[in-house]
Order: sequence, then C-alpha cells, then structure tokens
Amino acid sequence: TLQAAEQLVKEGFTVLPYINADPLLAKHLEDCGCATVMPLGSPIGSGQGLNNAANIALIIENAGVPVVVDAGIGVPSEAAQALEMGADAVLVNSAIALAGDPPAMAEAMAQAVIAGRTAFQSGRLPRRAEASPSSPTTGRIQS
Repeated sequence: TLQAAEQLVKEGFTVLPYINADPLLAKHLEDCGCATVMPLGSPIGSGQGLNNAANIALIIENAGVPVVVDAGIGVPSEAAQALEMGADAVLVNSAIALAGDPPAMAEAMAQAVIAGRTAFQSGRLPRRAEASPSSPTTGRIQS
C-alpha cells in the first residue's frame, strides 16, 4: 500500500488510501503525501462497528490529514462514536444499502454524524477513576 501510494502521489494523483487501522502505516501514508487516511472500523460489510477503536484513536490523534473511518459501521451509534473520537468523516454503504428502510437509515446516519461531530467539538467530560459530583451545593432548600 505504501509503495503504491508513493508512486501514485509522484504521478500527481490524489491518493485516499483504505487501510487497516495501523497508526504507523497511516503516518507513513500521510508523510508521503496522501490526502487522507481511511482506516477500517472492522471488516467491510460486517457491521461489527469499531473493533479497532484504540488504533483509530491513535491515528486521529497523530494525523495531519483528514481521517475517514470506513468499513464495518452497522448502526448510527457507531458512526457517532467515530466522530466523537475526532474522525473527520465516516464512509457508510452497507449499513444503509442493506437496511430494511434505506432512506430512513441514511437519515439516521446523517443525524448521528452531526451529533458525534458536535459532541467532539463540545469536549467530553474527562474520564475519572472515581466519582465526582457536579451538582451545586448552594441554593438548595433547607428543612
């Protein structure tokens, strides 16, 4: 994949490589001039979701090009998850094409992507090992 991408970039092509969720390969592809990297969430058409979420997160964190999560997304919540992680986009086909109601599934995916991107831009609550109450302690009714 890397050698082919290098050759195609040298010949003036815009290269959008579809790859396993390999952070090192993704960085090499970016460095050779690819316009994006497209890691698989899971095997194409499988509907298994983001089986490689940790690797995808590393790719996103270190990418200087757009990251498009492709393959394996089966339901809108998985598309939202990819965008919440910071992916720039998802490419979804089978989940829509093979749904019982493809237009409704397409609409659900669109809403999920908007929700996921908005959540990412808003900033998530930091994960903590312990509970941390956030309810105000002033202004409460006293008995």
